[in-house]
Amino acid sequence: MKVPIDPPENINFSTIISTLNKAQEEAFNQQIKPVDSKGRYLHWDKLRHLSPPGNLSSELWWFATKLGRKLTSTRIPLLSINKKNFCFCIPDTIQKLLHELDMQTTGTIKTPVQLNKQDKTTYLVRSLIEEAISSSQLEGADTTRKVAKEMIRQDRDPRTRSEQMIFNNYNAMKFISEYKNERLNVPMIFELHKIITKKTLDSPEDAGKFRSREDQIQIIDRLQQNILFVPPPADELNERMEAFCDFINSEENYFIHPIIKAIIIHFMLAYIHPFVDGNGRTSRALFYWFLARKGYWLMEFISISSIIQKSRSDYERSFLYTETDENDLTYFICNQINVINKAVEQLYLYLENKNQEKQKLKILLRKSTVKIQLNPRQMALLRHALANPRFTYKIRDYQRSHNVTYQTARHDLLDMTQKKLLDQGKLGREFIYIVPDNLRQRLKINKG
Repeated sequence: MKVPIDPPENINFSTIISTLNKAQEEAFNQQIKPVDSKGRYLHWDKLRHLSPPGNLSSELWWFATKLGRKLTSTRIPLLSINKKNFCFCIPDTIQKLLHELDMQTTGTIKTPVQLNKQDKTTYLVRSLIEEAISSSQLEGADTTRKVAKEMIRQDRDPRTRSEQMIFNNYNAMKFISEYKNERLNVPMIFELHKIITKKTLDSPEDAGKFRSREDQIQIIDRLQQNILFVPPPADELNERMEAFCDFINSEENYFIHPIIKAIIIHFMLAYIHPFVDGNGRTSRALFYWFLARKGYWLMEFISISSIIQKSRSDYERSFLYTETDENDLTYFICNQINVINKAVEQLYLYLENKNQEKQKLKILLRKSTVKIQLNPRQMALLRHALANPRFTYKIRDYQRSHNVTYQTARHDLLDMTQKKLLDQGKLGREFIYIVPDNLRQRLKINKG
């Protein structure tokens, strides 16, 4: 990825306007808005290739756009490398998405698919695993999802560095959930970083501490090996991170929407880049922490990293656009609002599919002459078992999937064995529970 072209600088709007003829002035005034006619928040690197409206030049179109942004922007008390404030504005298209996300993710309005307590627990474990895997894969972990899920659900020790990264990320997501009611401080960020980087750093002593002057950190393009970004000097980290925590904990004199603030937190930790490694994973974990703190409970069930992974170049480009256009965070905000929206849509699709599976199972069981009582966890297993003959379940896998005690998991599986829905076997010293080939016959369900 190449670094985008820097926009024209040192814009004197009074001088520009005074040089316009009447037709140009009318066209210029119509373009004093932060977005184009399609609602896009364009960087100069893209806008300069498009046909400008009216009889404006590309430069005049850009100047009008910049004026529209400056008139509606908000500055925050966090500084870039060149000691300029970061800023952002919220176009109408983003306002609309924020409104929809508020309704979908805070619980103030009922979600399309209702979740009981056990559903929430099961789906939360699933989302923790998915985000742990995707966030780690963004940073280079290369194990498969199947292997990673088995490792977490079986609670086995990681065997490779990639597995360790994913295991660490899973523990980090649990950590932030436990500390969502605490004010953020540097020691808490250090502890989070220790969890995220455990046994994965070249120098273990770098865990939970700021990088030093000796650490020559550069963000390099993965393909073309271009230098994309050099973070702030190490001797500024104490001051910058204290300001970062103050910004997060403070209630501003002006309103910043919680989702917007969470996105800014995500960007700023990655921008400050306080650690030798693990900055991206830490920044995304803090994004979740802040939204949980602000009551966006449904956000715990989505995975932004799985969406980012599918369009990684757009994610990285939004960082560069912000850094090359007067610290304008709006580029990154627009990218992440769309990521969150897609993640929520993906969650609802998943929940709807699960709901349909439940309804199909209920219809199947109504056809059965065998009357059985199962709890929601067992019903979920039965749905899976009907689609996966000869599948093997283990107590610890089941325990981790549903976040229950070992005894509860063991009782559920033994109960299903007694009801002839599973067969019990042994693998070494461990009891296993196997889906019988004739499960439908045992339930006395006809294939039709």
